[in-house]
Order: sequence, then structure tokens, then C-alpha cells
Amino acid sequence: MPRKSPPSRNKSRRAAGRKAAWSGRFAEPVSERVKRYTASVGFDRRLAAEDIRGSLAHARMLCAAGIITRRDLAAIERGMKTISREIEAGKFAWSLDDEDVHRNIERRLTALAGDAGKRLHTARSRNDQVATDVRLWLRGELDGIVALLAALRRALASLALEHAALIMPGFTHMQVAQPVTFGHHLLAYCEMFGRDLQRLVDGRKRLNQLPLGAGALAGTTFPIRRDRVARELGFEGICANSIDAVSDRDFAIEFCAGAAVAMMHLSRFSEELVLWMSPRFGFISLPDRFCTGSSMMPQKKNPDVPELARGKTARVYGDLMALLTLMKGQPLTYNKDNQEDKEPLFDAVDTLRETLAIFVEMVPGIGVHPQRMLAAAREGYATATDLADYLVKKGVPFRDAHEAVARAVRHAESAGCELAGLPLADLRSFSPAIGADVRRVLTLEGSVGARKHPGGTAPAQVRAAARRVLRQTT
Repeated sequence: MPRKSPPSRNKSRRAAGRKAAWSGRFAEPVSERVKRYTASVGFDRRLAAEDIRGSLAHARMLCAAGIITRRDLAAIERGMKTISREIEAGKFAWSLDDEDVHRNIERRLTALAGDAGKRLHTARSRNDQVATDVRLWLRGELDGIVALLAALRRALASLALEHAALIMPGFTHMQVAQPVTFGHHLLAYCEMFGRDLQRLVDGRKRLNQLPLGAGALAGTTFPIRRDRVARELGFEGICANSIDAVSDRDFAIEFCAGAAVAMMHLSRFSEELVLWMSPRFGFISLPDRFCTGSSMMPQKKNPDVPELARGKTARVYGDLMALLTLMKGQPLTYNKDNQEDKEPLFDAVDTLRETLAIFVEMVPGIGVHPQRMLAAAREGYATATDLADYLVKKGVPFRDAHEAVARAVRHAESAGCELAGLPLADLRSFSPAIGADVRRVLTLEGSVGARKHPGGTAPAQVRAAARRVLRQTT
């Protein structure tokens, strides 16, 4: 019967087996407090799938270049398959001693594949490894967000098409300005989210460059084939400078900048939903499943989703500022500071993705109250500009027309009626150029219908614009 090793010897063997990858340089182990402070495995483990994918591409390239054997590659592939299953099943033993996702996976691979696992890290550093993992992860998330932006534009365009002729007041300075259609108003957000989509798609080109092969900062002496790895991982090219490859986080900052703008647009839309849902407006209602009540006031129906979207915009702004501040004072090349890039990036991605997803569900359920919109459009003398345009077309200089209509509005205010409610004689007292045909320009329908140029609020233009968006997003 084999003799058991003393407990102290077993303990020392376990400790030796848990040494850091770089521990040979040091005379004493890292303190527990420092270990907790510097470890990132608590949050970067979400990069596990990308880390495995990148490692497999790297291993295949090493084999093709004759740097490792086919037997080594087969052992690495088997080990990574086991690790993937363990992670998916929630059975993978993550360890703080192994610092980060990369070291945790490498440690388990070495246990499964022996020396082949130790050979995997040939010709790479954790510096180019993590840069590759983050780019791979962000690329996948970005593609999903682009799809959500397209879906939100589609939902808004469908609602706009349904309400292409529904008249509502357009505002400047939160005062009634001119009549527009509800469909036209919704299409303004389609334009905003379209620009957000374009920004992210454009940024994807700069994101989609492979850092792997840059090593710690200076490249490697091994005959690697970076183009092969880039093709396997779906990168459009390779980072052209090894120093920049490991130190660059522009792609993360650029994404967060785009996310901040998109959240700003979502926040503006949210603000209008909150206003429109209030009894003072009463333009819309939101489905109950997107609202909550009050613990004290039984009549309340609170628009929590748009309110929270408005609030969550602030945290994405904070994520962007965190990354900008993180990078602003770093000398080249990689510094431990860069470990702090992930949590703001993860948060910005999660917040934007979840906000977009819930808006995609919510927008089709918006209930519209046409009579309240029409009643509001009749307030504030929204057709005053139409009357001024009418006079200009009759040959009256614009400044004179502006003055005449301003006096007509003041008169209508004192009479307690709309411009269309003034007798023709009263209107003519402000300008003799006014004739009986003025009635058609003073109606809400005439006002919106007259703006039939591309980009205008005429129902025909709104329908055409909505259909264009629907074609773009299907």
C-alpha cells in the first residue's frame, strides 16, 4: 500500500503548483491583499469564450508554422473542448490565485494537456492576448447592438407609417411652434438612431484589426503568421505596429463614445415619452408591463422604463469618462492601468444593449391619443407662420408679413380664438393682401399638407420616409 505524504508536504506541493506564471523572478509570494487588489478574474471571466477561441487560432498557427507539433495541437484542442464544457456547465473552478481569465484557462489546460498546455503561450504575451480577447468580445456585442438599433428604427418607422397624417404640435422652447405629424416626429428619432448605427458600423472597421502577434510590445522572434490567425478569427487586418497593438484602447473609447450618443438619443426620446404620458399632455399611454405603481398612491402609473433609461444615460457617460481618464496619462506601452478598461466597457455595452432591447419591445405597444394631440395643436397659434408665408407669396416683404401676423395673433388672443376663427374683415385689417383663400392655409391639415418637400411633414412625405427606413432595416 503506497505511503501517504505528510500534510505539510502536500500543502507545499499545492502551493508550488499554484505559483504565478512570472514567480521565478521573485523571492517571496504576492500578499493576499495585493492578490485581491490586482486580480481581474472576477469580471474578465466573461471573456472566456473569446480567450479560448483566440488561443485555438494561435495554436493552429503555431502548428502550421512548425513551432509546436500536431500532437501538441491535438492535446490543446481536446483540453480546450473540455474547458469550454466546464465553463458552460458552471463547473469550471475559477481561482483568484490565477489572477485573470487567461491564466485560469491556461492553468486548467496544463492540467489536462500537460506540456502541450505550457507550449500554447509560445510567441504571445498576455498583453496581445487580452487586447485580442476584448476586440473579439466587443465585436460580437457591437454586432448585436447594431441589430437592435435597426430593430428600434423599424419599430419607430412602423408606428410613423401608421400615424403619418396624425397632427400634433411641434415645439420650440417647449412652446407650440408649428403643426407637424406624429409620424414625422417619430422619424426624427429614426434619423438619430440611424446615425448611431452608422457610427458603430464605422468604428467596427477600426476595432476589427488583430493585435495578436505583437507579443509584450516588440513582436516575437518566432516565424508566426499573423495573417492566418486574422483570417481564422474574422479580423479584417492586423495591427500595424506592435507597440500600438498592445497599448491601444481607442476602439473601446470609440465604442463608449458612440454608446453615450445613442443613450443621449434614447434619453431625449424617454423625456418626451414621460411628458406625453403625463395628464397635462395625454398624447400617449404605455403598456402596463413597462410601468409601475406607487406604494402609497393607488392611482399612479409611472413610466419607469423611460425614466430609468434617462437615468442610465449618466452611467454610460461615466463609462466614457472613465476610459478617457484611464488612458490620458499612460506612457507606451502596456501598463497595469489597462486592467481597468474592462468594467466601464462591459457596463456601457450591457446598459446600451438592455436599454435598446426593452425599447424595441415597448415602442410597438405605445398607445396614441389623436384627439389630445389635435387639441394641443390648436393651441398656441401654430399656423401663424403659414399666414406669414401666405402674405409673402402675395408680394408682402417677409418682415412686414411677420409684423402683420404678430398683430393678428395679439388680436386673436384678446378675442379668445384661433387665427382661423377671426372674421375675414379682421384679418384684412392687418394686411389688405389677405383674401378669402386664406382659410385653407390657416387649417392644421393645410399647414402640414403644404410641406410636401423631401424631409417635410406632409403625410405623403412621411409615408415615403417611413417606407425607406423599413426597406433599410429589413
